[in-house]
Amino acid sequence: FGVPLGVDFAEAFVQGFRTKTKGMPPESIARIRILVNTRRMQRRMRDLLLENGPAVLPKIGLVTDFDLEALKRGLPLPVSALKRRLELVELVSDLLERQPDLAARTATFDLANSLAGLMEEMQGEGVDPSVLRGLDVADESGHWQRALSIVQIVEEFFAPDHSAPDREGLNRQIAEHLAQEWAAVAPKDPILIVGSTGSRGTTALLMEAVARLQNGAVILPGFDFEMDRAQWAQLSRVDTAEDHPQYRFAALCKTLDMSPREVRIWGNSTPHSASRNKLISTSLCPAPVTNTWLHAGSEFPDLATTTKGLTLLEAPSPRMEATAIALRLRQAAEDNQKAALITPDRVLARRVASALDRWGLRPDDSAGVPLPLSAPGRLLLELANLGPGPISADVLIAILKHPLVNTGTDNRGNHLRHTRELELKLRRSGPAFPEPGDLREWANKGEGRDTWVSWLDQSLFQPKMVSEHPLESHLKQLITMAERLSAGPQTDGSGALWDATAGREAARVIAELQDVADAAGEVSPIDFQSILRGVLNTGNVREFDNPNPNVLIWGTLEARVQGADLVILAGLNEGTWPEASRPDPWLNRKLRKAAGLLLPDRQIGLSAHDYQIAVASKEVWISRSLRSDESETIPSRWVNRLTNLMEGMEDQGGPDALLTMKARAEKWLHWASQLDAPLQT
Repeated sequence: FGVPLGVDFAEAFVQGFRTKTKGMPPESIARIRILVNTRRMQRRMRDLLLENGPAVLPKIGLVTDFDLEALKRGLPLPVSALKRRLELVELVSDLLERQPDLAARTATFDLANSLAGLMEEMQGEGVDPSVLRGLDVADESGHWQRALSIVQIVEEFFAPDHSAPDREGLNRQIAEHLAQEWAAVAPKDPILIVGSTGSRGTTALLMEAVARLQNGAVILPGFDFEMDRAQWAQLSRVDTAEDHPQYRFAALCKTLDMSPREVRIWGNSTPHSASRNKLISTSLCPAPVTNTWLHAGSEFPDLATTTKGLTLLEAPSPRMEATAIALRLRQAAEDNQKAALITPDRVLARRVASALDRWGLRPDDSAGVPLPLSAPGRLLLELANLGPGPISADVLIAILKHPLVNTGTDNRGNHLRHTRELELKLRRSGPAFPEPGDLREWANKGEGRDTWVSWLDQSLFQPKMVSEHPLESHLKQLITMAERLSAGPQTDGSGALWDATAGREAARVIAELQDVADAAGEVSPIDFQSILRGVLNTGNVREFDNPNPNVLIWGTLEARVQGADLVILAGLNEGTWPEASRPDPWLNRKLRKAAGLLLPDRQIGLSAHDYQIAVASKEVWISRSLRSDESETIPSRWVNRLTNLMEGMEDQGGPDALLTMKARAEKWLHWASQLDAPLQT
């Protein structure tokens, strides 16, 4: 089954589920097993099932969580992703010692992270290391030989007798077992896989197995019921069409020996605008069949009506784009309209949130702020980056001015006064790299400075680790330094370091790192900085102090979970949405294809699917900036295709409809330009 584009997927599924289970006894509903792809989808589905009061719920789990199945089979639970990465840090560090030209030492954790990602992908796609060994690399560049050396080193992690598998490896193993068991003896209770696209090999394997069951069903999100047979056939024939939003569905149907036209609509959900869905579908058609654009006009007799709910915002700068979006979100809040900003550009999202703050309007940001940008994250990174060498004056003053320093006492005012006086002294007469003796000499010339300088000496100027030590030792020294600084002079505790939402998130991440620190062995100070930065980047801080429930900031995936009255798709420029392919230090495109691994086009196809789902909402803004902070931008390929298609439909009023879409944004751009304009006196 599929849910049409532009429909709130979770709501449509629950509606159809109620219809299909109407009259079914509660105990039968309780035995139905539903597998979803995200925790957010799981929570929303439960909320929708309970919105009419208490009810017996089906078993709702994650398609990626098979710990219970593993315990039933006596299999070990998977090792944590962080522990696996720390185990690889030592291997990567040794490789960099032997081949220093491979990468900088500061990239140790990043390389270990990418290598762990490659291992997880190989396990999820069922690719054994022996496949990599057998690749023909005669015409490849020399970097492959170096990459192969590290791939051979990690081969031990794939061994059947290894202590604990990765999460992807365990899930693949369980999925294969379940598929075999279900093929032999079908389960008595219904199984539904809901909201997954099958972009990962393990998930696709499960979806195929469930779809073949007599009492199994797969409900696909954002299925394009407007695509014609020629386009579906092209997706089925060409293995280079992974960047198309419907490619994964075509591949699934091909595996099941069925036509995509046989996919049925789940329930009675209908899209907001079938003609707009058709227009977007036509603009995204596979490249080999774009000749159909020549005859597509007859299907759209009135493009003005088709594009009625579309607005195209082309701002002169990212700041102007953010301000115009903030103005529209403010209007939506005043009109009690549910509005969602969807963008993969976190910088743009923070700009919009900052613009909203001038009116005291706090959006409900699902991603929050990266932990390294929070107050405790910044302090921990600044202290870790000190290194064993002398501390420069500017770094010292920056640390002393940090908002968490000296928060365990009532005399932060005195602390700031001492900091200001010390800064003036260092700026006027130096030294550039103050030592404890310089600070004591300065303390003798002023009243009440002795205790304060002694505290600095004990907190910042104690001997640092200059060679390799266990990761636990580096962490212990960092935590001690951070807590002393946060507590203040002659005070125990940790001040406000671990308080509030950001502090609790930092404490959680640091505690997780402490639990598995022994896996990394001994690391150098540079490697420790790399590890800490990489681990902190996994944390996000979400503030929950009364956000406006009608002003939402989502990532691209979340449009699949819930809907909104107004959807703003922002940052639609090449390199942002879709995101530029990240360089792979281990395998190039040709080798990935030969090994049966995922191509970079897959991520583009997933982003295209997110775009296609979101742009089919009731009212939509398509937003981009004409320039970045550095140069002119290139519109996203999807926006480019849509505008080119419409400009060619002159008989249907395409150019005029496009101008109307842009005109709807003009007043918001005008207001945005006036918002920061100086007042005339």
